[in-house]
Amino acid sequence: MNKKLVQHGNSKALILDKPILKLLNIDDETILEIKIEGKSLVITPTKKKKKRKKLTKKQFEEAYEEIDEKYEEAFKKLAE
Repeated sequence: MNKKLVQHGNSKALILDKPILKLLNIDDETILEIKIEGKSLVITPTKKKKKRKKLTKKQFEEAYEEIDEKYEEAFKKLAE
């Protein structure tokens, strides 16, 4: 596949087609690592960080209670 750079403001841009982005699982939030190997430009998507789900207050309290019950004795010994 051959591509040409296109003008983008004062810079040049490489436009990647949707099928390529989909194949590599790249979206607007993907960070790309760019390396030069000899006379080649290598672009590699980095691993995305999983978005952490926010816990509701109730979910937090339930998790806390479960941990407290399970490790109650260990916590008491650590507190001594």
